[in-house]
Amino acid sequence: MRRHSCPTPTHAHTAGRDWPLACGLIGGAVADAIAGDPARGHPVALFGRAMTVLEQRLYADHPGPGVLYTGAGVLLGAGPLLVATRLCRSPAGRAAVTAAGTWAAVASRSLSAAAEQIRTALIAGDLTTARDLLPSLCGRDPKDLGEVDITRAVVESVAENTSDAIVAPLLWGGLAGPAGVSGYRAVNTMDAMVGHHSSRYERFGRASARLDDIANWAPARVTALLTAACSPAVSGQPGPTWRTTLKYGPQHPSPNAGWCEAAFAGALGVRLGGSLSYAGRTEYRPELGTGRAPQATDIGRAIRLSRAITASATAFAAALAVAGSSAHS
Repeated sequence: MRRHSCPTPTHAHTAGRDWPLACGLIGGAVADAIAGDPARGHPVALFGRAMTVLEQRLYADHPGPGVLYTGAGVLLGAGPLLVATRLCRSPAGRAAVTAAGTWAAVASRSLSAAAEQIRTALIAGDLTTARDLLPSLCGRDPKDLGEVDITRAVVESVAENTSDAIVAPLLWGGLAGPAGVSGYRAVNTMDAMVGHHSSRYERFGRASARLDDIANWAPARVTALLTAACSPAVSGQPGPTWRTTLKYGPQHPSPNAGWCEAAFAGALGVRLGGSLSYAGRTEYRPELGTGRAPQATDIGRAIRLSRAITASATAFAAALAVAGSSAHS
């Protein structure tokens, strides 16, 4: 009698392994929404301290040491969760590792809280407090900013960070598992530390900045698509939002941030972009959108839009995980 062949244990594990990944991504996103960032010992903060020490030992005003710094950072960021995933044989263990990594990497609650504090100060007419709070959200010089400029800075920061701190880690998690979540977060953190234009980091930070651009290329465009899809949550329309994104997104000097900011401008019906100041240096960026100037109440709408995108991105990342497992089954 002919015997029916059974899948090997390895094949069976591969076919079902991404259901725990999907559950972990959802669990981590929910944990962040409920509890926010850990008060002490945040893994990203610990990673930042380690990379500061490494920078002090490797730094030279040349791209070569910067490449070593970036490579070491990726290994340090992705390595521990990669090892933990390999050691966790049970589905529950893999889901727990994924949830912990996602909780540490996703920053939806802290982003909303920082923006909400500034919104509250602006509505109360307290420009001094709003200026004092702005550096917690973005690196612009706040001292000479009025209400419209602060509001514009907050909405733009919410848009960009919705991609960088929410959609991107979830997307990389859905594609590459827990190591994708933590590895992406390491890349983004290094870019924030050394990837900006300055006399010290122009060459040393080049590798980190370029890798961050590559890692965020797809997430920024997924964020723009999700923004258009979620625009009815803030009385926007998907079609006009997407057309605004396509028209204005590529005009931004950043290959990725403009897509997110233009999408938010279209969804909220406001005009973003214009002059801004970083470290005493004034820059002018193209205006994004054709709507009115943003008002303090638009910050609340931007927060609501970001939360809708977070929920959609979580579902999308979980679907990617399941689809990935099905493709290998």
